[in-house]
Amino acid sequence: QVQLVESGGGLVQPGGSLRLSCAASGSIFSTYVMGWYRQAPGKQRELVAKISSGGARTTYADSVKGRFTISRDNAKNTVYLQMNNLKPADTAVYYCNAGTSVPMYWGQGTQVTVSS
Repeated sequence: QVQLVESGGGLVQPGGSLRLSCAASGSIFSTYVMGWYRQAPGKQRELVAKISSGGARTTYADSVKGRFTISRDNAKNTVYLQMNNLKPADTAVYYCNAGTSVPMYWGQGTQVTVSS
């Protein structure tokens, strides 16, 4: 019922910025909690940030707090992840997720590489 497509990844230098977007299909986007996860090679997928259905409440991993900002535009069925002051440790495939109490739907992911 729900399809998610990420975009905006790429190669950046340490200290640079990227803005990821996740476009969702369907007409019930506004009912879902949205999240961004990431997975580096050889590591488990981890939560980066999530945002409530109305956008009023957000949660961040300690490793990205103060650097990343999650937001959503329900009129456009889109969730964003603004990433500032990127570090090599941020290198991973970033996945968009939609769900209620647990993740239910996943995008295909977009690669973010932070390197000099």
